[in-house]
Amino acid sequence: MSEHALARLKSEVSSVFIGQSETVEVLLYALIAGGHVLLEGAPGLGKTTLVRALAAGMELDFRRIQFTPDLMPGDILGARLLEENEAGRREFRFLPGPVFTNVLLADEINRATPRTQSALLEAMQEKQVTAWGETRALDAPFFVIATQNPIEMEGTYSLPEAQLDRFIAKIDVPMPKESELVAILEATCGEPLEMPSPQLSAAELVEAQALVRALPASEKVMRRAARLVLATDPQRHTSPTLIRDSLRFGSSPRGGQAVLLLAKARAFLDGRAWADEDDLEAVAAPALRHRLVLNYEGEASGVSPDRLIAAAWKASAKTTK
Repeated sequence: MSEHALARLKSEVSSVFIGQSETVEVLLYALIAGGHVLLEGAPGLGKTTLVRALAAGMELDFRRIQFTPDLMPGDILGARLLEENEAGRREFRFLPGPVFTNVLLADEINRATPRTQSALLEAMQEKQVTAWGETRALDAPFFVIATQNPIEMEGTYSLPEAQLDRFIAKIDVPMPKESELVAILEATCGEPLEMPSPQLSAAELVEAQALVRALPASEKVMRRAARLVLATDPQRHTSPTLIRDSLRFGSSPRGGQAVLLLAKARAFLDGRAWADEDDLEAVAAPALRHRLVLNYEGEASGVSPDRLIAAAWKASAKTTK
């Protein structure tokens, strides 16, 4: 894989998704870590544009599903058609749904019912689809980017914790600053923006994902990641008071895996052959913010997940040997 391909991809995507370099970076971390991403932000912030730009910058198949309350699992997974063959006999043929792709945009995923949302669970975790008694493997790489709007409540269905846990990262897309907004208006209210040209092939991406997993992390780094996750457990007496007072449940071990893989991806993109504690700190919030379940006191006080993660990170340093 070309050592500059990912850097070019980042530059190309950033030229379309203006003023959100940190969002683009975390999205790329998740991509080469082999995980899925949940994008959350108010309408009109360009979440769909970001995903389209990322897909255009790679030689990968791209599909988009607009989630609505009447969307059915078969609209995602596929359908069986009864056809007549050349011999005049009728037989079923499987028509693959949009999930059979490399990059899947699940737009406004929380607008669909839980039954339909669950159609993605097996695909996201096992990279396969089981329908009508047959299991079909998905092509590699397979990457789901889901979007949701935090301010819309009517006609939406919250994602269950089991599905949230399958996203390696949750990225909160912020409102742009004044200078960034001016640049966005200048770029989008004239000639149509050109999508990035392909910078990365499927084979190169699979190679990058393998390299990220092979990247070493010291025992000290892995122990810090483990202690970070344990510090989010409100049942442990060593956890910060803020966490014990605000959470019903903390992160699972899958959260620790997400932190470590994203840290390795960050080191890889930075051109380093190892992940360190600075990498862990940089990715802790996107890796864990969607895995914390607030209790009544936490919801009433309005404490943010990022503040809780910062408290857990600080507590994990006190016990590092």
